[in-house]
Amino acid sequence: MYQLAANIELLFTEAGPDAGDRVRAAAAAGFDAVEMWSSTDKDLDSLGKALADTGVQLTSMVAGPRMSYTVPGTDLAPFSAGLDTAVAHARQLGCPRVVLASGTGFPGMDRQRNLQVLVDLFAEAVDRTADSGVGFVLEPVNSRVDHPGVLTDRTEDAVHVVRAVGSERLGILYDLYHSVTMGEDPATELAAAAGLVHYVQVADVPGRGEPGSGGLDWAAQLAVVRASGYDGPIGLEFVPTVPSEESVRHIRSVAAGA
Repeated sequence: MYQLAANIELLFTEAGPDAGDRVRAAAAAGFDAVEMWSSTDKDLDSLGKALADTGVQLTSMVAGPRMSYTVPGTDLAPFSAGLDTAVAHARQLGCPRVVLASGTGFPGMDRQRNLQVLVDLFAEAVDRTADSGVGFVLEPVNSRVDHPGVLTDRTEDAVHVVRAVGSERLGILYDLYHSVTMGEDPATELAAAAGLVHYVQVADVPGRGEPGSGGLDWAAQLAVVRASGYDGPIGLEFVPTVPSEESVRHIRSVAAGA
């Protein structure tokens, strides 16, 4: 049975804008884990208290900026500052991993050179935060619908970068929605990324709605994830088309037997 983490940016918004209130709503709905995006727009005291009061685990959060820094650019200070802030907040909130993105890349450089810049950038970040106890996951996201121009839009790009960095503290966030939207076969991609996937997220295709709202066979997809050897949490990063508690019923049922 997989642990499911409700994304509080998209789910349990019925509880209001405060992240702590959304954590409490998720806990009341039976969740023992949540994930979120940036920490810089949150009341960390309220959020931390809600996590402590409910015993809910924060499984992932995002370092900014995600798309607005240029690689290599003339100034990567915003990336470093955003990562350091995310790590500090992750430690404060007991979150084990921070999500990294590639940005859009640098025009005029071929793909391999751009990826090498990422390797150097992330290797430095891993070394600089060696004593933090916080890990990182690089997320490839689709360029067809949601993130046009993104550099790492294919799982193989993330595999290349993570293998080149060669640290146990850097892995891949494999998002089934982004992968399938790019036309990838999850079984093939997960086999090629064996041992490197440190986090998984889900949403249905097409539409990025809740599992069961699109065309994916979720029992089959979670069986593929299980066969790949991944047994960590699964983040529910979807845009619900129905109220939050209703939107999670199908994936909860499937995950219970996965």
